[in-house]
Amino acid sequence: MNATKSISTICTLAALLCGPLASAQTDTATATKSRLTVGGYGETAYSHHFYSDNVFRYSHADRYKDAPGYGRVDLPHAVIMLGYEFGHGWSVGTEIEFEHGGVEAAVEKETEETGEFEQEVERGGEVALEQFWVQKSFNRHLNVRAGHIVVPVGMTNNNHTPNMFFGVYRPEGENTIMPCTWHETGLSLWGQAGAWRYEAQLLPGLNSNLFNDQGWVHNGSASPYEFRPANALACAARVDWTGIRGLRLSLSGYLGGSNNNDIVTDVNSRYKDLDGLVAIGCFDFAYRNRHVIVRGNVDYGHLSDAAAISARNKNQTTMTGNPYPHTFVGEAAWDASIEAGVDLLSFAQWRRDHGKLYLFGRYDQYDSYIPASGLTDIGWCSRQMVSGGVNYYPLPQVALKAEGGVRLLGEQYNNEPFFALGVTWTGFFVR
Repeated sequence: MNATKSISTICTLAALLCGPLASAQTDTATATKSRLTVGGYGETAYSHHFYSDNVFRYSHADRYKDAPGYGRVDLPHAVIMLGYEFGHGWSVGTEIEFEHGGVEAAVEKETEETGEFEQEVERGGEVALEQFWVQKSFNRHLNVRAGHIVVPVGMTNNNHTPNMFFGVYRPEGENTIMPCTWHETGLSLWGQAGAWRYEAQLLPGLNSNLFNDQGWVHNGSASPYEFRPANALACAARVDWTGIRGLRLSLSGYLGGSNNNDIVTDVNSRYKDLDGLVAIGCFDFAYRNRHVIVRGNVDYGHLSDAAAISARNKNQTTMTGNPYPHTFVGEAAWDASIEAGVDLLSFAQWRRDHGKLYLFGRYDQYDSYIPASGLTDIGWCSRQMVSGGVNYYPLPQVALKAEGGVRLLGEQYNNEPFFALGVTWTGFFVR
């Protein structure tokens, strides 16, 4: 492999490993001699919510109208990314994510309780292997990736690093109705031709036993087992167009069955022939120039056999350890959002030494439960979010965020104002 080709391959790997992360930092990848790529991102957040977090705050809204609220500190995501280019078009990528501080568990011997051993959970959270793949690149038009991969459906899943949204937390609409970040074990074909980029994936289907009213199919990609059931298969696809400088237009979608995609199957019941077909269509865009950034999306999803799946899920066994939510699930769900920010320092002569300061506004509207015929609507599942604030970038890799806003619900409920602060970083150590 000559030097020019080696440099090109390494730059391509940097872009593949985190997609929008690399493009957010520079328009042209920086060539180095290393085949190793090391990077990551992280978020620290504080929020105060001026409303009750009681589980009955919607069913008995009048009781919690004057609740004092609550505060929280959080580590939403801390991610380490590693990649390596072996040569001859072969490369690997990994991404391990610690959500909300990871998980801390310990076994303790209780000296005051007959000396027995007890297992203690000292800190909640999750640890997830978000990417773990092997790739063969034939040329820029055709690449084959196999392993654990991100499903690029919607705006946030394909642009989930904290420098790709203004809020302290990820956009609420998509993060409610779809898995986010959505990652599955499967096969991907992708490539580029001029201003076009495409990706097509074959994946295991979602699990309808884990659908619910509050989040539609959000939990459907999870698995409480040491493996992921794959009785049903699905496909996902995305197309991006970047033919105008600073503008990206994208279409993405998902289609796959979800019924009986678990270790518990209804082979002898009235539910055995249900498809539970999940269909999701998404449009999103982003525009950036020297002074402004504008981003937005519209998503719509439909679930076939929603009424029957709701009846089955509601009536599932409640034996101890059952991981299912026992709620209805909507026949459809949707969300739409837009955010815009203006870099105030871009108008100053001395801006180069003072980073970027974005004043932004954001609007989300979404409904996670549009019921099938004959089922009662759940009013609080339809919400709007209005927020605004500032993002200060002293360096391209570091952001200080402040956001205030309110979640708007129907008149029979209490609105939910909040304030949040965040510190984030996004970058590469080696590439």
